[in-house]
Amino acid sequence: MQINFLDIVARAWARYDDSRAVQSVADISVLVSTNHVFRVRLENGDLVIAKVSYFGRYEAFVEDHTLINALANNLPAPFDQFLSRSLVKKNRLFVYRHQDELLDVWVIFYNPIGVNAQLPKQLQPTHIEALGRQLALFHRACSSLTNILPDWSKTLRRDMRDLAMWLEQPEGQFYYRSNIGVIQEQMALFEENTEALGAHAWKPIPVFVDWNIGNFSVTKDLRFFSRWDYDWFRMSSRVFDFYFFSRVCSQAGDRSVFSYQLDTLSEPGFLRFLSAYHEVYPLTRAELAFLPEAYRFFILNYVIKYGHYFFQDIYASKLGREAFTEYFPRLQQGFDAEQLCRRLGV
Repeated sequence: MQINFLDIVARAWARYDDSRAVQSVADISVLVSTNHVFRVRLENGDLVIAKVSYFGRYEAFVEDHTLINALANNLPAPFDQFLSRSLVKKNRLFVYRHQDELLDVWVIFYNPIGVNAQLPKQLQPTHIEALGRQLALFHRACSSLTNILPDWSKTLRRDMRDLAMWLEQPEGQFYYRSNIGVIQEQMALFEENTEALGAHAWKPIPVFVDWNIGNFSVTKDLRFFSRWDYDWFRMSSRVFDFYFFSRVCSQAGDRSVFSYQLDTLSEPGFLRFLSAYHEVYPLTRAELAFLPEAYRFFILNYVIKYGHYFFQDIYASKLGREAFTEYFPRLQQGFDAEQLCRRLGV
């Protein structure tokens, strides 16, 4: 089925502001996910960015972007200009929903955000330590705002309940019929271990989960400058932001052909990153012990449940297959959080 996203974006803009006509719409998507990003040029010379998505639920999409806009508008310096803001109409976040007998897609507009320096694919120790300090400062700023943000409904338990229901539906049966028992076992382990650590009771903060180096830019002195990708945003433990930084800080670095292996959490680069983070915003033993559970949740929710909706087919099939042949078996071997505790002195 060929979807005319350009026409949907043009109609969305007309609904937003028909006094400024669209001159052109250009697809600038990175062809890893199923989301589409467009540069919209208006006849008066203005530029806006449009994102088209059908990943997850419409209500969750609106909720996430409402939270992100509130966060962006309240973050103190030096992060007050870090996040790209969505456009509002008459004081309300504008989201266009296109529905027909085949499609349910959503469009949101952003003002373009500046991009400064991109980090190299393989980081040096100075890069890694700077990122650790910057994430700690950003997390601390986000934590201070939790009480003033809009309400949210997405929780770890709700996502696991949704996954359990999805496994009973045709989509889940189609993709994972032969592995449903393995998935259910992993879900039970996640709940058991999360409950034992008391993680459900931890104060949630805004986390963006996906920190691939293509999603943010830094200044020449390695401070956070801008961030623009919000696909996996949630309110949860800060620990959920660490796995992707372990990949960025790994010896292999950023790769065009990628997997989601657990062992980057044990590499020297990540230990260096955590040490720098911990000096600014200290971590607890329980949070360090939760790292493999945050990883397990990521695989269950974003690879197993949403992989075939979010990733292009070639990536979704590869990652889904590796979940059962590599990711879950590696988790079963255990994760040595004690080495992290010793390194940080907790």
